[in-house]
Amino acid sequence: MSLLEIEGVTLKFGGVTAVNNLTMSVNEGEVFALVGPNGAGKSTVFNLISRFYTPVSGSIKFDGVDLLKLAPHEVPSLGIARTFQNIELFHQATVLQNLLVGRHRHRQSSLVPQLLHLPSVRAEERAHREAVEEVIDFLDLQPYRDKMIAGLPYGVRKVVELGRALASKPRLLLLDEPASGLSVEETQNMRWWIDDIRRQMGITVLMVEHDMGLVGKVSDRVLALADGAKLAEGTPPEVQSHPAVIEAYLGTSAISKTADAKGARV
Repeated sequence: MSLLEIEGVTLKFGGVTAVNNLTMSVNEGEVFALVGPNGAGKSTVFNLISRFYTPVSGSIKFDGVDLLKLAPHEVPSLGIARTFQNIELFHQATVLQNLLVGRHRHRQSSLVPQLLHLPSVRAEERAHREAVEEVIDFLDLQPYRDKMIAGLPYGVRKVVELGRALASKPRLLLLDEPASGLSVEETQNMRWWIDDIRRQMGITVLMVEHDMGLVGKVSDRVLALADGAKLAEGTPPEVQSHPAVIEAYLGTSAISKTADAKGARV
């Protein structure tokens, strides 16, 4: 069953077509990856889903809800969370405080009860804290719980941003280059977390990633983009071996070399 459906979406910036008649769907419970060269339009697709951009044509639906009718601040309330290429955290706040920001969509108490600090507010705050502590345990962030973001290594900050998204308990998680800038060991940890996010938490994952090793290990399906248009879609091996994908990444000469190599093996 499709959780996210993008149909015939086109986005232009002046004379530049950033996304060109894109159609794709993400099934509930799968890990779906968007790949392609720099400037292919991958992160732009995320910004369309998040409603930072409005397409000139097409439709985007999440669980049957028309996202194009919503404002950006209304999208998280549906159960969509995301991370960013460039880490977007509050650097002068602790890890715990940053994760609590992810609980914003679940806050129910109004201003007056909060000012009076009523029992209902205290109960709600305990629930938010418990949800965040679960994420801290899941991502092994216990040693950093009370540390300021500004003093943390890059790899830890990437995990904190993932944690903030998970704290919102999303149905769809948008991961924008989760392995970018990570070491081999950190990338391996990210792979395990993505697997567990899908299997243990039941969260659907839509991922933009350049690390094809990670893509191949965690993804059910892959869609390759170039110049905002779809090149190929299928399993990781199918997309990686597709001639149009090889050309987009490596050039036309790579296709003939690949064909020659296959011929030699035969």
